[in-house]
Amino acid sequence: MAAKNTQERVERERLRAYRARRHVHEQKERRRVRDNWIAGAALVVVLVLATVAQIAYFSVGPGAPVEADAAEATEAPTETAAEGENVGDVPSPDLAEGRTWTGVLELNDDVELAIELDGAAAPQAVASEVSLIQSGFYDGLSCHRLTAGTIWVLQCGDPVGDGTGGPGYSYGPIENDPEDSLYPAGTIAMARQSFDGYSHGSQFFIVYEDTTLTPDEAGGYTVIGRVTDGLDDLRASITDAGAEGGATDGAPAVPTTITAFTIQ
Repeated sequence: MAAKNTQERVERERLRAYRARRHVHEQKERRRVRDNWIAGAALVVVLVLATVAQIAYFSVGPGAPVEADAAEATEAPTETAAEGENVGDVPSPDLAEGRTWTGVLELNDDVELAIELDGAAAPQAVASEVSLIQSGFYDGLSCHRLTAGTIWVLQCGDPVGDGTGGPGYSYGPIENDPEDSLYPAGTIAMARQSFDGYSHGSQFFIVYEDTTLTPDEAGGYTVIGRVTDGLDDLRASITDAGAEGGATDGAPAVPTTITAFTIQ
């Protein structure tokens, strides 16, 4: 009888030990599944953020010069653009006169860039730029963004100063974008929103080193002209210093203001 009781106790201990081991195993399995799920979810978040960041970075070609319209330079137009339509009081392409315009863009009182705008190749964009320049729109505005690394541009022309401002109208289409997606040093092109060829406004960018900009579904970026002289001064005085904090995309380390802009 004592032997039987002893055997039963042994069996019970074995059963408890088995159940304990089983419980520990099940907990480990649950933790493993949970950890795998968390890791998978984290990976998805990282991929989504990376995709969003890439879209934002390339939203306007040069690392993303973002163009958002603003009525009277700071407020968004009340009209809503249908796809493929201009919004607001957009200057007529006839103003470009189908000719080459020459002018001077002065930055920080000491960097003078001689420029040409091609009214034959980009009549709508050049008409807008000529109108804005002649009205004094750009005087005193900052160049709020500089990119470096693989995309080399200085972006200017936002009356708000953070990439969200414009002239109170938006226009298209994309004009004169290069077939090979190469924007040589000295290129002047218009900023726009991603996937929207009718979102041009007042923001433009100067390419200071040869840059390849991958087009999106709307196309490339409207090239309005080029810097014909002064690019070395721009590099030495402003762009060689890079962006604030050594970033590859941000405000120029050398604060940059348009102190004069003339065209004829």
